[in-house]
Amino acid sequence: MQFIVKGHNIEVTDALRKHAEEKIRKLTRHFDQIMEGEVEFTVQKNPSIHDNQTVEVTLFTKGPVIRATVSSKDMYVSIDQVVNKLERQIQKYKGKTYRSNSKRTVLNDVLEEQEETKENVEEYATPRIVKTKQFPIKPMSPEEAVMQMDLIGHDFFVFTNAETEGTSVVYRRKDGNYGLIESSFSKEEAFS
Repeated sequence: MQFIVKGHNIEVTDALRKHAEEKIRKLTRHFDQIMEGEVEFTVQKNPSIHDNQTVEVTLFTKGPVIRATVSSKDMYVSIDQVVNKLERQIQKYKGKTYRSNSKRTVLNDVLEEQEETKENVEEYATPRIVKTKQFPIKPMSPEEAVMQMDLIGHDFFVFTNAETEGTSVVYRRKDGNYGLIESSFSKEEAFS
């Protein structure tokens, strides 16, 4: 497994890097499809932020992207907690994959189980783009998109709908259900 380690407001020591890599490599015992891991250490300099040491780990697999973020007072504790969180997400994904193979839809499974974790969001006086991410968009069903959205812990997910070949968005509604937004543009309309 390849690792990319980044630090914001912190110098990533060899000991910190080694501890993170060892803990994350242990996840391959449960899930051998992990190809790459991205670890981002962040220290918030604001004294009013109690849990100022954050670890965000993104695992790129042959299937979904799995992401978890944890903040605490100690970076080593954050690493241990984020690995535990990733382990639960991997088990959840493996269970959903098994159930979907046994003729149960992933969407119904996701509706039964709601993600209880919420990310810490830092408020800014003036909104601005603070992070840019790129990811490949592969064709998938809306049910797979909902599963992927839950695994990365977001409230929405953009994907190419395998059924319509158009760009679609699934999102979490306030009532706990999911919504689907489909674009009206498709390949047939573009080339006709």
